[in-house]
Amino acid sequence: MKQLLRTGLLACLLVLGWTGGAAAQDSEAFTVRDMRVEGLQRIAEGTVFNYLPISIGDRIDSARVQEAIRAVFGTGLFSDVEFRRDGDTLVIAVRERPSIRRLTISGNKDIKTEDLEESLQGVGLARGRTFDRPVLDEVERFMTDQYYSRGKYGVIIDTQVVENEAENTVDISINIQEGERARIRQVAIVGNEVFSDDELLDEFQLRTRNWLSWYRQDDRYARESLVGDLETLQSFYMDRGYANFEVDSTQVQISPDRQDIFITINVTEGEPHRISEVRIAGKTAVPEEQLRALILTKPGDTFSRRQLTQTAELMTFRLGEDGFAFARVDPVPTVTPGTNEVSVTFYIEPGKRAYVRRISFAGTSSTNDEVLRREMRQLEGAYLSNRALERSEQRLRRLPYLEDVQRETYPVAGSDDLVDVEFAVKEGLPGSFGGGIGYSGLQGVIFNANFVHTNFLGTGNRIEADLNTGRFSTVYSFLHTDPYVTPDGVSRTVSASYRDITQFVSGASEFGTKTASLGLEYGYPISEYTRLRFGMQLYDSRLLTNASSPFQSLRWVQLNGDSRERDVSGGTLFETQFQSYELVLGWIYDTRNRVFFADRGARHRISLNYTVPGSSVEYYTVRLDALQYFPFIGPTFLEWNGEVAYAEALGDTTEIPPFRRYFGGGPGSVRGFREGWLGPRDTNQNPFGGNLEVSSQVEMVFPLPGEVGNTTRLSLFFDAGNIFSTDTTPFFDRVTGEPIDNTFDFSNMRYSTGVSVQWLAPLGLFRFSYAFPINDEPGDRTESFQFTVGSAF
Repeated sequence: MKQLLRTGLLACLLVLGWTGGAAAQDSEAFTVRDMRVEGLQRIAEGTVFNYLPISIGDRIDSARVQEAIRAVFGTGLFSDVEFRRDGDTLVIAVRERPSIRRLTISGNKDIKTEDLEESLQGVGLARGRTFDRPVLDEVERFMTDQYYSRGKYGVIIDTQVVENEAENTVDISINIQEGERARIRQVAIVGNEVFSDDELLDEFQLRTRNWLSWYRQDDRYARESLVGDLETLQSFYMDRGYANFEVDSTQVQISPDRQDIFITINVTEGEPHRISEVRIAGKTAVPEEQLRALILTKPGDTFSRRQLTQTAELMTFRLGEDGFAFARVDPVPTVTPGTNEVSVTFYIEPGKRAYVRRISFAGTSSTNDEVLRREMRQLEGAYLSNRALERSEQRLRRLPYLEDVQRETYPVAGSDDLVDVEFAVKEGLPGSFGGGIGYSGLQGVIFNANFVHTNFLGTGNRIEADLNTGRFSTVYSFLHTDPYVTPDGVSRTVSASYRDITQFVSGASEFGTKTASLGLEYGYPISEYTRLRFGMQLYDSRLLTNASSPFQSLRWVQLNGDSRERDVSGGTLFETQFQSYELVLGWIYDTRNRVFFADRGARHRISLNYTVPGSSVEYYTVRLDALQYFPFIGPTFLEWNGEVAYAEALGDTTEIPPFRRYFGGGPGSVRGFREGWLGPRDTNQNPFGGNLEVSSQVEMVFPLPGEVGNTTRLSLFFDAGNIFSTDTTPFFDRVTGEPIDNTFDFSNMRYSTGVSVQWLAPLGLFRFSYAFPINDEPGDRTESFQFTVGSAF
């Protein structure tokens, strides 16, 4: 407004001056034969002529001059304009506004400098732009309001402008003294009778000072937080039947020192209402009974806006399954006059059915397109289904070589029933490789190398190779998995390994083994979430013991397989050689939303290994394990993992082979007990394992905020389990020599509790735990801190 008044006044004075000058020349008007601009520094003459409503050959008078002055001032480029006549030449004398040479902002903490600079640039206050003092004054008011909305009423915005006359530029500095946010001294609710202040304020984000305020900062006032709390208050009543609840007014008062805030909220509760009738109106597009089955509220129920909203979301999702991606479902409650009853009508507008024109993948560089496309359950050319899209995204997230997946749907320009779907994927490390050379006085020179790749050559195939050599152990293994041998999703895994382990120096078991194995396994999908496994494992094994070996190991070697004795310089060796041909059968049900760090869904597995006739030793093993996620309080959830495994010898085989026995304790079983040390002990008091494993792990998981939560998980856990022996393997008390009963008994279960941290790192999945054994017995070996590094690929 000031600029407009100034411009008008200057225009009047110039017109009067122009008129007076023209009268002195006995002419109020003249024909322009030439024009000249004086005073320009940075702006080109053409810019002035472009805005000037006068051309050579025009006849001008005072009215035309006034019009021209307004046009030139309207550009905002000049602080002063003067029109003069030099014969038949029109002279336009101007003074350019200064440009901004430098703009600095200091003292801000609550608002980032980048955000402030972006806002200032939007109003023309930026380096190189023309300086306008009224704009700077408006910026001061704007920034003050921004800090007021954050509860900082003591903020001081100091702007300084330094003019550089020679360059016609200015340097602007904005110094901000933010001060402290005002603290909430009191929040009062007036008019509530049914619910107490404590009940209502417990739902608020804003609170008066409490013992956690130093951390949560919840006693600091912010306008946005108050608006959110008022909406929460409205929802609190609306979800409990008070359909005519109103927030009448809100008063926010600040103390004279601008440090304390007093909030008063006036409400009218009204009366509780019940549902009298529920109707569906509009074009349903799907069978109405299917939509009615989704209605969460019934006649006679207490009115709840939350249930109406949830019902509308369920109906919208159901319509989206059949391609009505842009459907609208509006629940409209109507209060029956003179009663406390509400009738609800769900108005349905399905819109047109949308079809998918194209599906594309962005962000891929090392993965073949068909590898991602074969995970799609949403097909091009088919109608858009939100369930199929969600499942497609979930299947992509389950691929171990993809770190993140985001989905966007874009309408096709010029069409109201076509969309394009784009999956933006972020590729992670597809695998790892490592190796090393070392030396040990016990093992001698040690060499190891390993390689894991879950997306070999971009095909999605998994390759694993492992090599470890030392004085007492040699291990070679190889595995290849093709998850799509056929387009229908039949998978195939080929494995081979050789292990030569001399364990006379091992504290766990004193015998040596040599085992060569070959395996072939197929996976067959029978539904979206269920697969069958079947295959064969061939083993050729040799076990070697001596006279100092524990009784249980020596007994097995002497009674099973092709057993024989050999005399050597150090004494007598007992060895047995056998072949076993295992038939592998399995069933898997997996609905987890991702493989690592899942937070919903389940995985249940049953596996059976059975030696077929012709094997030197005969046995079977069966394992059942279940992993389930349950929502808990707020963002927390429960993760339960239970496992039962059993093995039994068949035919002439006396007991199951030692390498098929189960061992317990440690991160995968009962944390807080040393890994492998739960269960039966041999005569040397070392773990010998059992043929029955029972374990359960329950964790309360606390999701961490931001990006940290994608790779780190914190939980409290309770573990239970043990290893038992129900076969004919004898065990004896070391002191008395009496037989020990290791059969299953709940009183022999071990329990522990503690805290666990999981970290998904590029090198693998690190698991750290600190456990407190609850009922450890004499002889148990406990270990509070434990960690493991597992494959993350």
